[in-house]
Amino acid sequence: MDSRSHTHVTAALRLCLHALLAGLLALVVVRAVGEGAPDTVAVVTVTLLTAALYAAGAARSSSERPGPSVAQPGDSVRPGTPAGAWWLGGLWALWAVLLVLSPDALWVAFPLYFLQLHFLPMRWALPAVVVTAAAAITSFVVHRQEIEPGAFIGPLIGAAVAVATVLGYDALFRESERRRELIVELVATRADLAEAERTAGTLAERERLAREIHDTLAQGLSSIQLLLRAAERSLPENAPAAPHVRAAREAAQANLAEARSFVRALTPPDLAHGSLAAALERLCARTTAPELTVRFAVSGTPVELPTPYEVALLRTAQSALANTVRHAKARRAEITLSFMDTSVALDVVDDGRGFDPSGAPGHERGEGGDGGFGLPAMRARAGSLGGALSVESAPGQGTAVALTLPLPVAEAERAA
Repeated sequence: MDSRSHTHVTAALRLCLHALLAGLLALVVVRAVGEGAPDTVAVVTVTLLTAALYAAGAARSSSERPGPSVAQPGDSVRPGTPAGAWWLGGLWALWAVLLVLSPDALWVAFPLYFLQLHFLPMRWALPAVVVTAAAAITSFVVHRQEIEPGAFIGPLIGAAVAVATVLGYDALFRESERRRELIVELVATRADLAEAERTAGTLAERERLAREIHDTLAQGLSSIQLLLRAAERSLPENAPAAPHVRAAREAAQANLAEARSFVRALTPPDLAHGSLAAALERLCARTTAPELTVRFAVSGTPVELPTPYEVALLRTAQSALANTVRHAKARRAEITLSFMDTSVALDVVDDGRGFDPSGAPGHERGEGGDGGFGLPAMRARAGSLGGALSVESAPGQGTAVALTLPLPVAEAERAA
């Protein structure tokens, strides 16, 4: 229910309430005049005063639904305001006088129930409804000089119907408001998710381009440079082709440097502002979950790694840690980056609820629900660099994800 439909419904309900009260007051006058009651003039006078007071208050009221509202400058009769309470009290007093004069006035109690529930806080409205029903029952007994079940059942049923109607409508209104807020939140969340997907797609494409440039162009240019260097050394010093070979080698070297600058520019932002260890430490610091503590440690002597290695290690840590936050319900997680003589390893261990790694494909923790960075993606990334991914876990015993990558020959010799 939007605000416009709500306005139409409340406007229709107000018109029905106005018509009901006017009709019942007209019934009192018609019965008094038709029966030639001795207090006909007084009945007509009090009825007209009641109608005039009600019309004046209704004209000044701008409320749209039952319940208290905030008074605004110039509003004299609004729910939850002193003016509204005094106006309602005046109506009730005139109705009480009318009850004394005419037994037919007891039917006016029904619209009064709605007015009391409309203009008074619920803690005051319910007692007011009870008092109004009691007054109607008393009037019937006094005027008819007899006690009948209908004298009690009618006003009480009317009061119960009025209370149930107002409370039910108010509950429906609150539910519609909650749904409206939920829809607004869902729309905002959908926009955030779309933006996150665009960002993730952009980063993935940047990473793919960096890997492709490194694995094809950069490696090819490096091989060309090495071959040209070997050719240059094998040529005689005054060979006519020597200058051309040297120029080709220098061009290959310049283009290799340019390709490597492209790779650096396309690397993930976390790696663009520091080392892999610093990026992993920042990842641990910004990972938050209820009662989860994430720690990071480095083992061995750090060496400079090629960009694809750093990207693979960082993405694996991000994916494994995201799975820990989403699924493991862990209290502690540790990321360890280990540099060894011929390899580099990343271990992500948590003390969460664990899972069965031998489960059917597509149902492992981390698959299908983390945007493509599940266990198959980790294994594919490790395999592309000649490494291996191992997962050790069992229900209730936590999870350990280990990625091991062989160091390139130059880095391995430097580490040794």
